[in-house]
Amino acid sequence: MRNARFSLLLAPLAVALGLVVLVVGAARSPRYPIPPMPQESELADALGTGGKIDQFFAERWNSLNIHSALPADELTILRRLSLSLHGTVPSLEEIRRFEADGEPQRLERWAIQLMNDRRFADYFAARLARGFIGADGGQFIIFRRDRYTEWLADGLHENRPFDDLVREMIDSKGLWTGVPSTNYVTQAFADGVLDQNKLAGRTVRAFLGQRIDCAQCHNHPFADWKQGEFQGLAACFGQVKVSGIGVEDDAEKKYEVEDRMTLKTNVVEPAVPFGKEWWPEEGTVRHKLAAWVTHPDNRRFERAIANRVWGMVFGKPWMMPVDDLPNPPASPDAPRDLLDLLGADFREHHYDLKRLVFVITACRPFRLSSQHPAYETGENSDVVDANWAAFPLVRLRPEQMIGAMLQSSSIKTIDQNSHLLTRTIKFFRQQDFVRDYGDLGEAELEDRSGTIPQALLRMNGEFARDVAKTNPANASGRIAGMAPTDAAAIETVYLCCLGRRPAPAEFAFFIKAGEENGKVQRALMVEDVYWALLNGPEFCWNH
Repeated sequence: MRNARFSLLLAPLAVALGLVVLVVGAARSPRYPIPPMPQESELADALGTGGKIDQFFAERWNSLNIHSALPADELTILRRLSLSLHGTVPSLEEIRRFEADGEPQRLERWAIQLMNDRRFADYFAARLARGFIGADGGQFIIFRRDRYTEWLADGLHENRPFDDLVREMIDSKGLWTGVPSTNYVTQAFADGVLDQNKLAGRTVRAFLGQRIDCAQCHNHPFADWKQGEFQGLAACFGQVKVSGIGVEDDAEKKYEVEDRMTLKTNVVEPAVPFGKEWWPEEGTVRHKLAAWVTHPDNRRFERAIANRVWGMVFGKPWMMPVDDLPNPPASPDAPRDLLDLLGADFREHHYDLKRLVFVITACRPFRLSSQHPAYETGENSDVVDANWAAFPLVRLRPEQMIGAMLQSSSIKTIDQNSHLLTRTIKFFRQQDFVRDYGDLGEAELEDRSGTIPQALLRMNGEFARDVAKTNPANASGRIAGMAPTDAAAIETVYLCCLGRRPAPAEFAFFIKAGEENGKVQRALMVEDVYWALLNGPEFCWNH
């Protein structure tokens, strides 16, 4: 009995000591082991592709007579990786483990580790879903966004080939709850009627990076798309119906359109606007369409996802708009641009999305500083921006903003292994904040400026006050109570919020502001530092 009581007394002490280790120094948790080295041949192959991309940019910068920015420090790159792949800043726990990792190729291994974490699959699936099924609520009962996103996340986590996932979306049959991929089709239903035009337009935009929508009512005035070509694509979904067993195809069903001039109804046969040789002879119409979209010779498919993923990693795509790319070169021997390099590697490695992300994060532009001499002089700054000679400054998306604020409020990592209460609080906080901050909707990669209401929400919102206010349950309270010195407290707050240590001038400013030592004064100092950093421009941007 004495031993049992003694163990109970020691338990809180052990927890407190563990937190002190996190606050003041490095710790290796068995729950989060240091990432192992990947297979040497696979890593060398992926880095070889990254080298081709680096050469592409080096030649581009040389031809324009511009120099790139200096390399960013590794903590800055870790923050970029975390925001891009998990939608949040790295936790203090992760930073301590990263700094304790003295093995070679640390950043490469951590990028792989971040992608193998379930948070990557969940975050990337939620973002991809906006481009694939839009941001609307869809028709009640027959559309389940949560089931679709979970299915997509499972596929990403298992690293299923991307072309398999796309084929399943276009061609799947069954109930939207039991076969979640069918929600790709049911998102186009309204009042029980399938909008084939909406589904055809979204399919081409999402998976081929082409805007053909305006051709549904007239020939495109600037591009090659004709109204008949759009109608042929829409007819590929003309046999879809919803019954008691879910989404299915009715081979007897015809797709009909009304001629606006004669008001006569005409039957339109399924057809594609290009690459007719990719259209298979066997299977249902949707099966044939899925095969056509993902055909290895359909370079639009690989270029479209390469551009979208580049945008998700950097915050802006290589080409804008993300879903309206120029046609690929007709000849395979034509000079390759960036999307051709990424797309070819993607295809040659069986449409491995994680590899695509890794190659992008390993390339030189991702690891450059966001500061460049041209920004100070104003000379050639537009050329530097247009050619990725510095890492682009990108405003955090709403879910990244709340994700960063939530993680900054905890010294331990908030993830799928966290306590149910922590995850529940995160879910509702995220929902409320994104709604109030302003959801970007489907056009998530368009450049948008910040607003005054957004700044006021950060400065005066209830959650922002809760993060800064010291209490035993959050990071600010634990830092104030456990840091051995004021300097250590300030440094730890900077690591939690910005993923870096303060500059000497920043140190001096806050030390002077909190010269009166003691727990009460330190608590006020920590609250002030938290509030200042959360509302500063550096916190709100990926850089």
